[in-house]
Amino acid sequence: MNWSSIIAIYFLFWILSAFLVLPFGVKTHDELGIPKVAGQADSAPGNFRPGRVIYRTTIVASLLFGLFYANYVNGWIDRHSFDFLLQKGQQ
Repeated sequence: MNWSSIIAIYFLFWILSAFLVLPFGVKTHDELGIPKVAGQADSAPGNFRPGRVIYRTTIVASLLFGLFYANYVNGWIDRHSFDFLLQKGQQ
């Protein structure tokens, strides 16, 4: 696998992980007892910490990419693992 492919696939895993990690640990202003700014949505986060989100996202993305790369090298699951879906549709 080329380095450019590794970087691109890791970036995709990182973006996916960011969306998975983003809602965890976030509380609204009402839950924290902090006054809201005029015009603020009720669901706006009151304790958003981008550094923590980036840290958690990097850990999750690294684990997922590690599993992906290990599967790529060892061939645990490949396209032939899903041949039963094609055979079922052709009958």
